[in-house]
Amino acid sequence: MAEYIVQVEEGRPATDGMPSAGPVYRCIYAKDGLLEIPEGMESPWDFFRESVTKNAKNRMLGRRQVTDGKAGSYAWLNYEEVYSTTLKIGSAIRRRGVNPGDRCGIYGANCPEWIMAMQACSSQAITYVPLYDTLGPNAVEFIINHAEVSIAFVQESKMPAILKCLARCNSHLKTIVSFGKISSRQKEEAEELNVTCFSWDEFALLGFSDHDLPPKQKTNICTIMYTSGTTGDPKGVILNNGAIIAEVLSIHQLLMETDKVGTEDDTYFSFLPLAHIYDQIIETYCIYRGCSIGFWQGDIRYLIDDLLELKPTMFSGVPRVYDRIYTGIMEKISAGGTIRKILFDFAYDYKLKNLQKGLRQDEAAPLLDKLVFDKIKQGFGGKVRIMFSGAAPLPKHVEEFLRVTCCCVLSQGYGLTESCSGCFTSITNVMSMMGTVGVPITTIEARLESVPELGYDALADVPRGEICLRGKTLFSGYHKRQDLTSDVLVDGWFHTGDIGELQHNGTMKIIDRKKNIFKLSQGEYVAVESLESTYSRCPLVTSIWVYGNSFESFLVAVVVPERKALEDWAVQHLQDGDFKSLCNSIKARKYVLDELNNTAKKHQLRGFEMLKAVHLEPVPFDFERDLITPTFKLKRPQLLKHYKDRIDQLYSEGKGSKV
Repeated sequence: MAEYIVQVEEGRPATDGMPSAGPVYRCIYAKDGLLEIPEGMESPWDFFRESVTKNAKNRMLGRRQVTDGKAGSYAWLNYEEVYSTTLKIGSAIRRRGVNPGDRCGIYGANCPEWIMAMQACSSQAITYVPLYDTLGPNAVEFIINHAEVSIAFVQESKMPAILKCLARCNSHLKTIVSFGKISSRQKEEAEELNVTCFSWDEFALLGFSDHDLPPKQKTNICTIMYTSGTTGDPKGVILNNGAIIAEVLSIHQLLMETDKVGTEDDTYFSFLPLAHIYDQIIETYCIYRGCSIGFWQGDIRYLIDDLLELKPTMFSGVPRVYDRIYTGIMEKISAGGTIRKILFDFAYDYKLKNLQKGLRQDEAAPLLDKLVFDKIKQGFGGKVRIMFSGAAPLPKHVEEFLRVTCCCVLSQGYGLTESCSGCFTSITNVMSMMGTVGVPITTIEARLESVPELGYDALADVPRGEICLRGKTLFSGYHKRQDLTSDVLVDGWFHTGDIGELQHNGTMKIIDRKKNIFKLSQGEYVAVESLESTYSRCPLVTSIWVYGNSFESFLVAVVVPERKALEDWAVQHLQDGDFKSLCNSIKARKYVLDELNNTAKKHQLRGFEMLKAVHLEPVPFDFERDLITPTFKLKRPQLLKHYKDRIDQLYSEGKGSKV
């Protein structure tokens, strides 16, 4: 069937209570068996320990020096320095009565202390638990109690937040360590609740760097990572040492087979949250390979400035970030005049054709890279050689644009916390994989399972169904939730809840989410994420939430409009008022609705997939109102609750066709 996968088991027909399932596939690079972990490698700590012996003086962790409120150059700690501090922090954790297998919380933005706390836990076989408040109100308190966290490392600016909930989560939590300083008042506040606080430097003085480390095993729990989910309490995903090691080694194997592995000359830009598995795995890979990791300042306003100062060679993003970059560049090209636009379009088409013919990124149009695309490359610092995209499917037009214009290879992956980050990845320099998430990584076997109630058949000529995974990089279960574990882990297969379509070349395309499909009153099924992706291509849209249910025959939407585009329209049409009042304007709403439906027609959506009414929301969907997850996925039940009155109004308008 395909160049990049091999079939290892036949499909199976439907039986009583069990839907049919397609054949089982592996990546071509694992055709003789899934990746094996080398003898003697028992923990991610082994990656760091070995890297220190090879790269002792190499830069490891860097952050910008801030003087008088102004950020300067990056200051670095080398591998040897980080190792020494990490051993002291690990020893200090043990001296506070925290033992192997106990839980340690880490709460804060990416920084060197985050990595050192994580490595200190690994050195002592202690399970680290990322804490983050974007999981919704009371999430930090919930996780501390649910995971029975006994010590927590906390960013200085997060100290007030943790002290505020401390009275409700101090049955296990007895020690708090600030990433920086801590005030005497904060110490007193905690001590009243029998919790002891330390500054980072104070805590490091408690430990020794020459103590014996406990033995570790691949089956030890490395981390419990709480996932946002779109409903209910966060779920604690248990990942053991073996899963993390295998995931990192698989990245290395695939880069070795298809592009270029990470080396001590590489620099990675750390800005995606370390509290999520995606960035954590990439940074663990960087540590394994002796790369340097430079951290952003934690403020989105200075992200580009940090990027330009660091000049990384490796960059990870999510579709939302790449989409903004794409929109920004396209606006500049449009504003640059007709001649520049013609030159850009010529260069773009020429290079795209060469990439489609199979030429490698650096061979496709080297002269045009220098003359036309270099400015875009410089926007990332000028040295990026590989980009990774994950967390959600990357729109095809954005992926194509990045592959053509950024003068580096791009690898899109697909994964979940439960699959220890990426479980599928596209192969660099293979343009036919564009628009897909590629093939299974070398630790995973995959198959599709039919979803008959939604019309998805895993045994059809074009196989479609729920993506199911089996292999060495899967989670061990949900912490204290055997019921939820049993729902998704059946006979060794993890059911992802994502609907995939197997392409003729063996790549996987994510087409839907099993639970984000609903039926309209006339019986038509609506795949809402796919529709939102299409409507998002309308230049007037920043974000969109499409809504429908089985009691109504048509769809409505809440749209966060692109501010500049709406204000430009208002000037042209002599409409007065600020952005907020424009969003309430009937004329503006009609204009946006018409443009959205023009986009729908252009992309051949069916009649029932068109929108009948829209509400314009001036405030972007945000964490504060609990409307999106930390990876920017829409929280549909919460959106419905928040906009219930608006939705009712939109339906009455749609029935009267009043917009």
